[in-house]
Amino acid sequence: MKRCFDVMGAFFGLMFLAPLLVIVGLLVRFKLGSPVIFRQARPGCRGEPFQFLKFRSMTNARDAKGDLLPDAQRLTVFGKRLRTSSLDELPALWNVLKGEMSLVGPRPLLVRYLPLYNDRQARRHEVKPGVTGWAQIHGRNSISWEEKFELDVWYVDNQSFLLDLKILFMTLPAILMSRGIASAGHVTMPVFTGTPETTDE
Repeated sequence: MKRCFDVMGAFFGLMFLAPLLVIVGLLVRFKLGSPVIFRQARPGCRGEPFQFLKFRSMTNARDAKGDLLPDAQRLTVFGKRLRTSSLDELPALWNVLKGEMSLVGPRPLLVRYLPLYNDRQARRHEVKPGVTGWAQIHGRNSISWEEKFELDVWYVDNQSFLLDLKILFMTLPAILMSRGIASAGHVTMPVFTGTPETTDE
């Protein structure tokens, strides 16, 4: 049922939002140049990598050595508006249609984070990543990595069709209110470096 719902949701979403996708794509091309679509390897179910798609929101500005500038310096006003509205996430519906993602699930993060998860945190990869998820409607990037992973694992343990509907229903007001777009002092989230092991004395 989940896969059927994903396919129908992604298909009709892409059909209904096609004019908006074209407009946003043209604006990205005009404001930021090419490529319009940002592609990056992200871990999917069981950690298998796939090419995650989203609208580009940063420039390719580089320093004198040819290295990309920090994200905060490459994120333009236009790019911030894209992220705040979550319009940059719309191309991920194609990932859903292809079966690489689900409409609802843990956020697909970076491949380099895979070896940094502890056993419990790694359970977030027992399901497909989602366009939206339990952590996204409970703080998104304003909560700590550890809180986010706990919410992801809670979703893995409690997933159901009704829960997915609830998350989708709660996503729209979260977007409209621009809740949790960034962590304090960061464009989105600080880099995840692993959770320190704690021992009982």
